[in-house]
This record gives sequence, structure tokens and C-alpha cells, in this order.
Amino acid sequence: MKISFMSFSCPELSLDEMIALAEKYGYDGIEPRISSNHKHGIEFGSSESLRKECRQKSQESGISLCCIATSCCYANPETTEQQVNDTHKAIDLAGDVGAPRIRVFGGGIPKGVSRKAATDLLVESMQTVADHAEEREVIICMETHDDWCNPKHLAKVMRRVNHPAIAVNWDIMHPVHTGKVTMDEAFQALKPWIRHIHFHDGATVDGKYVMVPIGKGDIDHRRAVELLQANGYEDFMSGEWIGWEPYETHLPRELATMKRYL
Repeated sequence: MKISFMSFSCPELSLDEMIALAEKYGYDGIEPRISSNHKHGIEFGSSESLRKECRQKSQESGISLCCIATSCCYANPETTEQQVNDTHKAIDLAGDVGAPRIRVFGGGIPKGVSRKAATDLLVESMQTVADHAEEREVIICMETHDDWCNPKHLAKVMRRVNHPAIAVNWDIMHPVHTGKVTMDEAFQALKPWIRHIHFHDGATVDGKYVMVPIGKGDIDHRRAVELLQANGYEDFMSGEWIGWEPYETHLPRELATMKRYL
């Protein structure tokens, strides 16, 4: 199993600086978040030459561009077409820079749209982009997030799509905290499709749910690692820390904790 971090930890750093940071602390990869004004330079509008350069830098350093994190989501019928178009762009971006997967969301279900209708939209959207993703050797990983934190809802989408290029990004916090299921229940529901992981810990402090160091919150990372290892998972677990402590504080500490669990 390999460990990476998202560019939310250091949105002000260039790709070169992110790679150097990963090398310094001992991470195996980085996960650029696009469309969020981060400074890594990997975006829909990146030139062909820049895409080749990013791919080369990753290969030469040995620091993987493990995933391109997008904001694509599909449950709102008013925006689904544009989101599908953006997904095609993200697939080509990932294929060009050498990232084997992209992260997408199901999205919030708008008022007046039933869960069945939203599920149909997700299934149709994934079926529309699946062959393109397979051609570019990219896996589309839909995250357990927003109105899809209950793993059973996302599993239903995966079963209906039934395509090797469509998978799950298991954010281990959201099903437990928001979906109100156990770590084991979430894993058992999603394990056939898990191809990427997001991890972070949280706890209620002064009435608000906030990020805390791994092992100090509600999310049992040790159990998640046990389940993944027992199932032979060998891909990335990617730390997602948004607007938190300085990266010099949390990146080495959270990695050390995860390596102990591994």
C-alpha cells in the first residue's frame, strides 16, 4: 500500500515543490486537485508540452501522480451534461500526465429530484465516459461524499454501471461520520470497487466537527488499514487536509502514524 497527499495541504506550491516535499517526507505520490486555484499547474487548460513535462517529472522523481482530483459531479440534471464534458477533459488530462485515476463526486441531490432519478443520472453519466476512460487507461473513482456517503447508495451505482474503468474512491471518514455506518460495513459494501482511498481524522470540538491528528478522532484508521490489507489492496491512500495546519506540521506526523498502522 502506498501513501500520497492532496495539494490541499500546500495549494501555494508548484509541482516541483510538491514533488520535493513528497521526497523529503517519504510519500510515494501526490494528488493534484484541479479547478481550485492551486499552483501545481495541472489543469484542463494545460498545454500539451506542460502535460508531457509533468509526466516526465513524475517518472524521473519516482513520485507518482496517483490521481487527478476533480470537482465533477452528476446528480443535478441541470448541469450533468457539462459535468460529463468536463469528465472527458479530466480523463485526457490524467492520461496525458500519467495519472492512473481521477476522482469524481456523485453530487448533492437537488430539491425535487428523487434518489432514483439521481442514481439514474450517475449511472448514465458513468456509462457515457467509461469507454473513453478505459481507452486512456484511467479509472474513474467516485467518492463516498455528499449525498452518496451511505455506501449502499454508491454500491448500487457501481453494480449497475458494471465497468472496469468505473470504481470507488473510499473516503473513510464520510460513511462513518455522515453515513452513520461502521468502518466494516462501509468496506464490505464497497470492497469490489475500491481503487483509491482518502483519509483524514475528525472530532467534534466546541460543537463543530474539525480535523484532528490521526488517532485523536472518531475515524478508526487502523481498522481501515487492516481491512484493506486483508483484501490485498495495493494502491494509494491519499491524505486530504483542507485549510488545516501548515504542511510542515501535519504531513510528516500523519505519514508516520499511517506507516505505523501499515
